[in-house]
Amino acid sequence: MTMLLTKIQALEVELHHGGLQCSRTRVDNLLHSDFYEVSRSGVRYERAFVVDVLGGQDSAPKSVADEFELQQITSENVLLTYRTARINAQGELIDHALRCSLWTHKNGQWQLRYHQGTPAAKKW
Repeated sequence: MTMLLTKIQALEVELHHGGLQCSRTRVDNLLHSDFYEVSRSGVRYERAFVVDVLGGQDSAPKSVADEFELQQITSENVLLTYRTARINAQGELIDHALRCSLWTHKNGQWQLRYHQGTPAAKKW
């Protein structure tokens, strides 16, 4: 499971940086055809919007992500959970969130099917 966690974590973090590390084509390949996201602010975003935003970024906010954990749901589905925070201009951690992503193995590759961010009740 450790090797799988390393693989899924790397794919997830790749998406955090959008166009900086991920071309639009790469983002398109990483997101499942049924993908959608519920953002930290509670807004639902469909796949096409997320591909446009992440694939079109030329800069990304500074952030940290840690405490990655992986749970095997089925032989083809895993749930990745972790926490994030943005780093503001003063170097402080803000916008703390708890996150989960459902990754599915399809056609020989892992694809993100669902993502949700929830504001954290406390800072770390």
